[in-house]
Amino acid sequence: MLGDNALGSFLKARRALVRPEDVGLPATGRRRVAGLRRDELAALAGVSLAYLTRLEQGRDRNPSEQVLDALGAALRLDADLTAHLHALARGASRRNGGPPRRPRERPAPGTQLLLDAWVDTPAYLRGRRFDVLAANATAIALAPMYRPGRNLVRDVFLDPGARALFPRWDAVAADSVAALRAVAGAALDDPALRELVEDLSAASEDFRRLWERHDVRPTRDETKEFAHPVVGPLVLRRHSLAVGGTDGQVVIAYQAEPGTPSAAALARVRHTGQPPRLRGDLSGTAADSGEAAPGDRASRTSAR
Repeated sequence: MLGDNALGSFLKARRALVRPEDVGLPATGRRRVAGLRRDELAALAGVSLAYLTRLEQGRDRNPSEQVLDALGAALRLDADLTAHLHALARGASRRNGGPPRRPRERPAPGTQLLLDAWVDTPAYLRGRRFDVLAANATAIALAPMYRPGRNLVRDVFLDPGARALFPRWDAVAADSVAALRAVAGAALDDPALRELVEDLSAASEDFRRLWERHDVRPTRDETKEFAHPVVGPLVLRRHSLAVGGTDGQVVIAYQAEPGTPSAAALARVRHTGQPPRLRGDLSGTAADSGEAAPGDRASRTSAR
């Protein structure tokens, strides 16, 4: 859950992941808490224990950038996690009253034409809440979760077919949650995103466990493996392209190394013309047909 004290939850979760010996502290005796104690983090960051307690409990929501940088260094956060820490602090300081509901996302103008022009390349448009807003036929033939109207994170955790599609499902699941965390840090005022996180936390123990780690990794270009039920295994390179003038929309495209078995298999995917039927997959729901808006509670319920 995003909650009203996301900054404090993040600090406590990351503190629990740091071993004393990693930051030059002696690991002596039996410790009552995992990771660093609160007083140890306060000393490492150069802040008072009382101030860190207020931050973790949500009673102070306006830390300076210098304090955030010091906490990030003490917690050994990388650049992505440090940026997320700053985003959480900005969100905490500006929250007043009930957050406004953001409008339903629409595909950026001309995106569908662009995707359709990439006949040989599976490509789709992902919205800020990881809804699929548009896709070409090759993407849909590669995976049913790339249909417009589906939610990518929801399908990874709640569609049994995802475990059949992704041989390295554990890595895909962890990356999905970390990428969603990266988006959530700047979207604490989005009720639909909160509802998504709450729904998944209630429905999936795997999601809840990964979400509580507070790992943050924005979507990057990397290799992804598929086990297509018709053409067999594929190893594809994922590329992500931010769409200018939008609130976080991203084009995701997959390519195979020329001359490889994956390139031949990808060509066969395009010629199948139909999404694969995976064991236990949730295609054919109202979310697929567009009867409910991406990100709306109705579409999430129908996709379970």
